Amino acid sequence: MKPKTRKQQIINTAATLFKKKGYSAVSMRDIAKALGIKASSLYNHISSKQDILTEIIISLAEAFTNGMSVIKTSEITNVEKLNRIIELHVEITTKNTYEMASMNNDWMHLEERLEYYLELRDGYEENFRSIINEGINDNEIIKGNPEVMLFSILSTLRSLYLWIPKKEDLNAEDLAANLSQVLIHGIKK
Repeated sequence: MKPKTRKQQIINTAATLFKKKGYSAVSMRDIAKALGIKASSLYNHISSKQDILTEIIISLAEAFTNGMSVIKTSEITNVEKLNRIIELHVEITTKNTYEMASMNNDWMHLEERLEYYLELRDGYEENFRSIINEGINDNEIIKGNPEVMLFSILSTLRSLYLWIPKKEDLNAEDLAANLSQVLIHGIKK
C-alpha cells in the first residue's frame, strides 16, 4: 500500500477531529497537536482549515456523483441500480467514516464551494429520485410516494458512518446485501 502524503495525513487527522468535536470547535493548532507538529508546519501542506473541509466534502460528493452517473446510465434494472447505489454508499462510507461525518454535519461551513456542493448533492438526489420513479413506472417498485422512498433509503445510507465504526467484524459486501434486502425488498415475510 502506498504511504500517505503529509497532506493526506493532515486531512485524515482533521476529519477525525471534526467528527469528534465538530468543525467549528477544531483549530489548526488542534490538528497540528494531534499530528505532533507545529501549527506553522501545517501551512506548508494546506492553506487553511476551510481548505481541509472543502477537500474532504467535495472529494466525497464528487465520488458519489461519479458513482451515481455510472449507475444511472448502466443497462440494468432500476432495482439493480438501487442495489448498486447501496453498494456505492457502503464502499465509500467504510473507507471514509470520519470524512462522511464532515460531509453530513459540516457541509454548511463550506464557503466558496458551498454552491458547487449543493449542486452535486441536488443532482445526486435527482438521479436517485429518477431511478425510483422509473422503477415505479416500469412496475419494478411498488406504487408509493417516491419522496418517502428516497428519504427512507437516503437517511439510512447517510447515517452509516455512525454505525459502521461500531462493527469490528464488518464485511462490506454482506452489509450492502443486507441493506438491500431491508431497504429495497422489505422485512415482510
